[in-house]
Amino acid sequence: MIVGALSMLAAIGLAFLRVPLGFALLAVSIAGIGVAVNWTVAFQLLPFTISDAVLNYDLAVVPMFILMGNIIAKTGIAQDLFRAAYAFVGHIRGGLALSTMMSCAGFSAVCGSSYATAATMAKVSYPSMKRYGYSQALASGTIAAGGTLGILIPPSIIMVVYGILTQTNIGDLFVAGVIPGLLGLALYLVVIRLVAARNPAEAPQGDVTPWPDRWRSLAGVWPFLLLFGLIIGGLYAKLFTPTEAAGMGAGLALLIAAATGRMSWRVLRQVIVDTAYTSVSLYTVLFGALMLSKLLTLSGLAAGVLGLVDATGLEGLPLILVILAVFLVLGCVMDSMAIILIFVPLFAPVVVAQGFDLVWFGIIVIVVTEIALITPPVGMNVFVLKAVLPEVPVARIFRGLVPFVGVDLVRLGLLVVFPAITLWLGSTVS
Repeated sequence: MIVGALSMLAAIGLAFLRVPLGFALLAVSIAGIGVAVNWTVAFQLLPFTISDAVLNYDLAVVPMFILMGNIIAKTGIAQDLFRAAYAFVGHIRGGLALSTMMSCAGFSAVCGSSYATAATMAKVSYPSMKRYGYSQALASGTIAAGGTLGILIPPSIIMVVYGILTQTNIGDLFVAGVIPGLLGLALYLVVIRLVAARNPAEAPQGDVTPWPDRWRSLAGVWPFLLLFGLIIGGLYAKLFTPTEAAGMGAGLALLIAAATGRMSWRVLRQVIVDTAYTSVSLYTVLFGALMLSKLLTLSGLAAGVLGLVDATGLEGLPLILVILAVFLVLGCVMDSMAIILIFVPLFAPVVVAQGFDLVWFGIIVIVVTEIALITPPVGMNVFVLKAVLPEVPVARIFRGLVPFVGVDLVRLGLLVVFPAITLWLGSTVS
């Protein structure tokens, strides 16, 4: 148990030092298993773990969803979504920010990455908000907060990672994320309206779009509706597995890009290279996480944590609140993916032992990691945004995020107290 605890501390320390997460987890896991058991077992487990993961049918969902998101991002289809949203709400006060948030939600539904959502929408919508005189705080805060929807509104890469680590059905996670994701979008839209009403100078009105142009703008929405309907509708109706949905979604995105004349050989090459790079990076991280899970078992740390929980007498909702508090604190100083990879394997057995649903727990953990993406000092979405918008001070982005973090905490409380919000849609699946 001591070896396992020291290994966990080493993994956290390496994450703080920004050592590539996959290599950090692999190094710590091999060293920990070597000390706790023996080095022969440690080096034998590594190829077995990698081969099992590579041959895992469910893991094929990762590159397919990444490919789909890259096609949409790099062919300019995301700009059509923003134009359609602006055509209908851009003329009201705060309308550009509302359009940005709705576009973030739509892009999230086919992207699965918070970082990609924030970076893409910063390029698409920030110049318009700047031109109309929006405050930097509201404009950048809207984009950073909207980006967090990328890991909750399905399909979501982090849901795939959670499902693999906890052996939870990925399709069930996708379906469960729909209502909490839409709830987050609704609360974010309320925040924008309140900020605009409180200080109109921060959110000027845009131009009125004639109704004929509004109807024409809807032509840019159908790719997102088609992809989201295919993936979530198919999973909800049990027509295909998440892996099949990912393959069909990637294929359909490619056909849409080709049919609209936006796919060239240069763009296709860039999409494939970026997909390969991201997929290999994520696979390396997953290999490390799976090895870490084995270390937790072999070192006795997982059993030790269960025993410690029993000794404290904590159970039920108070225990869940303590776990979430740990995640929230960690989120202020660690990347969200690192939190999922290092701590979910540690706490998942505790949650199961308490009789809680791992699908529900996964969604609330993902909401916590959403909050982590926009809280100081290491809000990764903020620094992604800073890289795209170097003229905006980091402190100003964080200031614009304060009301969004507030409603995120409200949403987290609702999901914890009322699990039916998360589980109802999945319970209606035939």
